Amino acid sequence: MNARDQLSESLARRIPQFLRDAGLQPGDHVSAQRLADAFNVSRSPVSGALAMLADEGIVRHEARRGYFLAAEARQLPAEGTEDPLSRVYFQMAEDRLDGKLGDAISENLLRDRYGLGKAELRGLLHRIMREGWIEPRPGYGWSFSPMLTTPDALVQTYRLRAAIEPAALLEPDYSIDTRTLDRLAEVEHRLLGGEIETMSSDALYQCGVAFHETIVAASGNPYFLDALKRVNRIRRLLAYRANLARNRFLKQTPEHLEIIELLRRGRNSDAAVAMQHHLGTVILNLQDLEPILSGSGNASR
Repeated sequence: MNARDQLSESLARRIPQFLRDAGLQPGDHVSAQRLADAFNVSRSPVSGALAMLADEGIVRHEARRGYFLAAEARQLPAEGTEDPLSRVYFQMAEDRLDGKLGDAISENLLRDRYGLGKAELRGLLHRIMREGWIEPRPGYGWSFSPMLTTPDALVQTYRLRAAIEPAALLEPDYSIDTRTLDRLAEVEHRLLGGEIETMSSDALYQCGVAFHETIVAASGNPYFLDALKRVNRIRRLLAYRANLARNRFLKQTPEHLEIIELLRRGRNSDAAVAMQHHLGTVILNLQDLEPILSGSGNASR
């Protein structure tokens, strides 16, 4: 997922709350320019976000007319909360990790198992397909993509990241602008301000992905970023399960802020050391979380 797609996905999680607050009614026009102005972005990522929301049935698209609200305002998910469809999403992820869903599956089976209508299932499958852990089979049904399913495998991905991410910070062409650092810091401060507890698990995961991929992308070496993106795609489901233990973010978030501040001062060598320490700490935390990662522990979202 490139930076623009990440921004579109983030906007898709924030726009419904904006529409709720604006008091729009079903059938009202959803102005892409108004959203772009409100979120201080260009229209391109807003268009991507609206396309995602159309897949989920929140808005509908009419050719040459734009997007219109399709749902009642009270039905729109509030920012940082998990709507009923998200709960089904996480149950499906859990069932896949626990081996309750095979490699190939039909839409009829999914509708019956999770009590979904056709439109709800279509929106859910489009979301999962965007995230890379399911794909349509030629002609009929869906196939799950290869994903990590054991705690040891997840730890191995962090060991790979601990090798490449600090190295990316030491690349000779490394360059990251102040505005980007400010945006990353703002997210971390919001997390510390309470969003660690209120943000949905997928949004929390995406915050971490956006932080690390943005930092690595500034290396100017596309191979570092490509490797990190591949790892992030296949670790997604176990990372969601790890997010059940939210208290670990109370330590990780200040470590992110430390890395941001070191980069702001141009101290890349120190930032690389801090990144090495940060990822090493995460590895230790994951080992402590093995009961949760293996599905035998209990925690609440």
